[in-house]
Amino acid sequence: LAPAFKASGIDAIYCVSVNDTHVLNLLQERTNTHNVIMLPDGDASFTQGMGMLVDMSQLGMGKRSWRYSMLVDNCTITKMFVEAKGPGDPFEVSDAETMLNFINPNVVRPRFVALYTSENCSSCAKAKSLLNVRGWPFEEHKLGKDTSRELLYAIAGKPTTPVVFIDGRLVGNAEDLERYFKLMG
Repeated sequence: LAPAFKASGIDAIYCVSVNDTHVLNLLQERTNTHNVIMLPDGDASFTQGMGMLVDMSQLGMGKRSWRYSMLVDNCTITKMFVEAKGPGDPFEVSDAETMLNFINPNVVRPRFVALYTSENCSSCAKAKSLLNVRGWPFEEHKLGKDTSRELLYAIAGKPTTPVVFIDGRLVGNAEDLERYFKLMG
């Protein structure tokens, strides 16, 4: 959603976590969240100052930050979405969608595209080309490296590539993707 935030006038997205920089760097790498600036709060002093430090020992985590998101404009907090206190670790209102809906409910959101491919697959190359021509970024999962035929069959109903998902919906193969784009106009 980072492009939608940027289109809505947001300069930067930060993630504050009661953790060290090594953990946050690894988290950023594994989740491919390079549009987010990670801010470690190793001693929890910022989190405590915000009144968000909680004891999560019952979940095996020790002292942690309660989930919240905030909009900051010129060093002034203009809006906060704080999860309701209760058992567990809720994640209902502190998500990016809630904040984006507050900032700009009409912004055009990016499409989320997952493309399952295999080596030396001309139809896979065609699907990539169709997405690239439209300027749609996609996450590629390579058969034999990132995924297996069994997984592909389980999620798509067939073990062949390419398989394209857009916004959580199965579109199909390269020809199906071409039809999808033609219907969009």
